[in-house]
Amino acid sequence: METPKITLPRDLGEMLVEAKMITEEKLQYVKELQVKSGDKIERILLQERLITPQQLAFFTSLQLRIPFVNLKKEGVRPNAVMLVPEPIARKYSVIPIDVTDGTLVVAMEDPRDIEAIEELAALTRKRIEPVLSTSQDIQEMIDLNYRVGGEIEEQLSQIPTRYQKVKIAETRVSAEAIAQAPVVRAIDLLIKQAVRDRASDVHIEPQDDKLRVRYRIDGILHDVMALPLSVHPPLLSRVKIMAGLNIAERRRPQDGQIAFDMGDREVDIRVATTNTIHGEMVVLRILDKSFAFLSLPEIGFLPGSLDRYLQMVKTPFGMILISGPTGSGKTTTQYATVNQLDAVGRNIITIEDPVEYRFDNINQMQVNPAAGLTFATGLRACMRLDPDVILVGEIRDAETAQIATQASLTGHLVLSSVHANDTVSVIFRMIDLGVEPFLLTSAVVGIVAQRMVRRVCPYCSRPTSVSSDEQLAYEQELNEKQSEFLIGAGCNFCANTGYLGRTGIFEVMVMSESVRRMVLGSAGADDIRAQASKEGTVLLWHDGMVKVKEGITTPYEVIRNVFSIS
Repeated sequence: METPKITLPRDLGEMLVEAKMITEEKLQYVKELQVKSGDKIERILLQERLITPQQLAFFTSLQLRIPFVNLKKEGVRPNAVMLVPEPIARKYSVIPIDVTDGTLVVAMEDPRDIEAIEELAALTRKRIEPVLSTSQDIQEMIDLNYRVGGEIEEQLSQIPTRYQKVKIAETRVSAEAIAQAPVVRAIDLLIKQAVRDRASDVHIEPQDDKLRVRYRIDGILHDVMALPLSVHPPLLSRVKIMAGLNIAERRRPQDGQIAFDMGDREVDIRVATTNTIHGEMVVLRILDKSFAFLSLPEIGFLPGSLDRYLQMVKTPFGMILISGPTGSGKTTTQYATVNQLDAVGRNIITIEDPVEYRFDNINQMQVNPAAGLTFATGLRACMRLDPDVILVGEIRDAETAQIATQASLTGHLVLSSVHANDTVSVIFRMIDLGVEPFLLTSAVVGIVAQRMVRRVCPYCSRPTSVSSDEQLAYEQELNEKQSEFLIGAGCNFCANTGYLGRTGIFEVMVMSESVRRMVLGSAGADDIRAQASKEGTVLLWHDGMVKVKEGITTPYEVIRNVFSIS
């Protein structure tokens, strides 16, 4: 097939100098590096951070006279993707985006790669029309468009039929079956696709007539595939072996850990199994370390609330409590707070159940009830280890509540979480756990309540009318009418959900003198909440609607997550 001829009408470096993107001196420096390394000038410009990938793509497009395509806006045609296998797309960093008659349009990081163009032409038997895009956009589109569902089913179909003819309850999978490449490959593909899809959890659930696989993405579970029940035993056994669990134990719940190699990084996976009426189900919690190192501004604090929280964190001693239901991001906030602290000049000790992420210069302890190490006993041990800051994963019983309070009153900064609906509810929860009000008001510096809401997808969002109930909720909170809000229409990048990623909404209450007096005077929750609001506390509902106004999330998301707060 005919391949296009690519000419270089102008030197890229000279174009950058003419556009005043770099100086003559910088260009000379880059050329000297190029002579020494033998690398491409484009790669050196990026490595030296003299230009951004987007700027490089723009000027390369002008230099080569090849169109630049924004893949986030243009999208990819499925019939084009089917023509190029994933290994080839990844090998050459290309993504086919359209096919018309005898021409295949292919987005490339380097349209001068004649080898790639010739192989694509021979493979597809079509004329290749290269267009330019950034490496990051191409990789994202490869991840989005090459899904592994069919390949997983193909791998599992290769399991010997003797395992498919035996009833699940009677199956005993041998070491030979467990070691089969198809099972190993299927689990690897399942996990890799989950990581690419930004899933936080993978559910493998036996049902009456199928094996259900679901991913939790942005807090919502999505069905991914339905597999035959016959593959359940080998899949389950493979996961147990990877996590170091007992494959013969089927009645009792088990927990384990997997360090999974993604190629470019390692991902930690927490494994939990338990028996159901249809057999053992497995949940894989994916712990992507990039989320553990988010800063406080990145997790969603509004500027005013962030300032209040930072003032609380600067306190040398006292107790800071974070509340919210399971999955509301409490651990992420705790880790972001710990990252804010000086880990060199202060002794920071954590007690967690389990330790989800590991940090440098911080001493982390994991709860182990079998060894007698609980939150309470761990706290007692911490007190003898000269701590400055103690992070207690959760206060869930009276003993832990009382010891944490005592620790904060004796010169330590204590960070912990409590399951409660809002900031004021935390006060009554701690009193319910047996902490005397006069001790609680002396110990607590401040309280944070939070929820997680999905962010509107930036690639497909557009002003859209919403229901009258959503309009009314917005109007009542912000005292302004609005009928249209930014809503995601659904695209490849957000898996047609209209949402991409999540952010937090926060309520930050400082334990002021007036609030202390009200607690000691047995005031009601509504009165305390009103006083805190008067002193500058932005309540959860209001914080959420401000993010709606800014186009970060939708009224539906705020109502769905904060409906219980009055």
